[in-house]
Amino acid sequence: MSTGPDRSASPATYLKLLATAIVWGATWIAGRVAVSEASPLAVASWRFLLAATVLGTLVVIHEGWPRWSFKEWLTLAALGASGIFLYNLCFLYGLKMLEAGRGALVVALTPAVVATGDWLLFGAPMSPAKAAGITLAMFGCLLVVTNGDPRLLLTGQVGLGEWLIIGCSVLWAIYTFVGRRGTRSLSPLAMTFGASLTGWLMLTIAALLQGSLFSLAATTWRGWSAIVFLGLFGTALAFTWYAEAVQRIGATRSAAFINLVPVSAVILGAVLLDERLGVAVLSGGALVIAGVIITNQAGARLAAGVISKEKTA
Repeated sequence: MSTGPDRSASPATYLKLLATAIVWGATWIAGRVAVSEASPLAVASWRFLLAATVLGTLVVIHEGWPRWSFKEWLTLAALGASGIFLYNLCFLYGLKMLEAGRGALVVALTPAVVATGDWLLFGAPMSPAKAAGITLAMFGCLLVVTNGDPRLLLTGQVGLGEWLIIGCSVLWAIYTFVGRRGTRSLSPLAMTFGASLTGWLMLTIAALLQGSLFSLAATTWRGWSAIVFLGLFGTALAFTWYAEAVQRIGATRSAAFINLVPVSAVILGAVLLDERLGVAVLSGGALVIAGVIITNQAGARLAAGVISKEKTA
């Protein structure tokens, strides 16, 4: 049994990571198509019904029937609430008001938000380089959400769509921190299934209360195709491939591919939805990605330094 990441993983692992980044970029386009024809709550509920079904099947095949403790259920419920239920409310309602490519550029800020939260809440080490990367990423995000005019933030002219997409980054940071607890006793696949299952239950109850779960008469084949893509490819397949890569080559090297997600979303948004983002927005997105890369590299150096000190202690 392997005790750590395999640094000589096959090229197939990297090809799957590349495909995952492209698929996750495409989820922004699929999400925008889906919510143009159906309620965001209904879209999210059907998406995660498909995802939970596939992930649950994989869990049973590879790990047997889940036997989760009460504490594990609580952790999975927290994951479902933050990373599935609330995240998808922000994601899909935000996409009703915002271009797919622009939204993806905002969410590219997520690793910097995670790094900041890790420092503020859990005392993770912070270096000048890491702080500079976070600051650069946040400034780039400011340019994206204000269309290149930061004064709009001071005058309260940033729209609800932008705030909802920023909420996605915060919620994913929470999901990441809660997930640390989950990985103490659950595999990445089981944790993703449990989060999808609990999140789906919350989304379904909300959609039933809203009365939108079965109000899909106006949904065309395009809308249903987008929902199926979100559930099967954007969630079940991509999450499984990503978890597999983390096990084989480590979290740091796998996470580097996430920087390709907004690039994929911008290109696909231009090709498939004829979205045209301004120079200021694209420049802001480039700053976000550059800031995240600097943050990740500085974090990796800090981690390496901590390990080195522990070995010599």
